[in-house]
Amino acid sequence: MVDMGGEMEPAGSSSMDVELLAAALRQDSADLDVYAKVLSVNLVESLPQGAVQVERKRSMSDRMAGREGTVTGLDVALGDVRLGLRMDRGRPVGEICKEVRGVVLSRRQVGIDEWIAALAQGIADTAASSARAREALQRYLGA
Repeated sequence: MVDMGGEMEPAGSSSMDVELLAAALRQDSADLDVYAKVLSVNLVESLPQGAVQVERKRSMSDRMAGREGTVTGLDVALGDVRLGLRMDRGRPVGEICKEVRGVVLSRRQVGIDEWIAALAQGIADTAASSARAREALQRYLGA
C-alpha cells in the first residue's frame, strides 16, 4: 500500500477497492488531456471542492475558437498531500508533496504508476470519511 507521508490506508478501507480504483485511473493516464477530463469532470464529485486544479496553455487559435487549450498540468490536493502531474518531453511526470498550512515540507518526483497509486489511496481515504464521496466513487467504478 502507498505510504502518504507516514499514513497508511485507514482501517475501514479495502485494499481491493484501492487497487480497482488505481486500475480505473491507469486506463486514462496515457494522454494528460484525457486524464485531466477524467479528474476534473468524473472524479471532482468524489473530492472536496477545489481539490483538482487543471493548468492549461491556450494558443491564440484556442482563444479565438473558444477552446480551453491544452492541459499542461494537474494538481490534486488531498488533505496534507498534494499530487502534481506535468508533461516533461512528452511523458507524464508525477510529484508527491507533503504540505502543511500551505508550506511544502517535502517534495519528490515519482513515476506515473506510483502517482496513480497515491491518488487512488487518497481518493479511497476521502471516500472512507464521506458518504457523498463514497457514493460518487462507486458510480465512477460502476459498482
